[in-house]
Amino acid sequence: MKTSVPYELFYWPAIQGRGEPVRLALEEAGAPYVDVARRPEAEGGGIPAIMKGLHAPGIAPFAPPFLRSGDLVIAHVANILAYLAPRHALVPEDEASRLHANQLQLTVTDLFAEVHDTHHPIASGLYYEDQKPEARRRTEHFVRERIPKYLGYFERALGANDGPHLFGEDVSYVDLSFFQVVAGLRYAFPRATARVLANTPKLAALAARIESRPRIAAYLASPRRMAFNEDGVFRRYPELDVT
Repeated sequence: MKTSVPYELFYWPAIQGRGEPVRLALEEAGAPYVDVARRPEAEGGGIPAIMKGLHAPGIAPFAPPFLRSGDLVIAHVANILAYLAPRHALVPEDEASRLHANQLQLTVTDLFAEVHDTHHPIASGLYYEDQKPEARRRTEHFVRERIPKYLGYFERALGANDGPHLFGEDVSYVDLSFFQVVAGLRYAFPRATARVLANTPKLAALAARIESRPRIAAYLASPRRMAFNEDGVFRRYPELDVT
């Protein structure tokens, strides 16, 4: 179901973060959208636009990202994607596939949370510099046990069918999120991730295929794709790229 009215995506304007799986889905779908907080405050954008949404009457979102589609306001990445995907042919039509896709996307959500906690293991309100010893200890466990467990699970999911993507020939929103996982881990933990990807060839190949898709390639080469940085979920602190 195509739409001519732009979606409005609300997320922090200087990071990829948890908003990026939504951006990738919108870009692959060729769906019109406005990244609201990246617009000037004078035009209704910036951080004030997010804060206004978080304090709207009724049941407002707890945190960004959230998406406005007409009168609907939808929060949480997996929930947003479960809404967008059937409207833009990014998930099969049958119920079992949609539930499977949501299950996998929720696992991606879990991974994002664990990545965040490698550099903020004590509290989000503290700077990384305030919790370096704890971050090192947390990351050693994450790199040694959790990256192989997550990527191995995604590899098995990809191996459950004969096609190049999670659901065969057609790309799904989960394939796009898998790409973001690989890109983010390669940025944050390049040595550790290279070692694991050597044992998950289907996932590595999927990431390469997604990166070369015309709309995704155009997005990645555009100013709309922000660079990874040390304010987002995936952060590169060389001392944490343990092996």
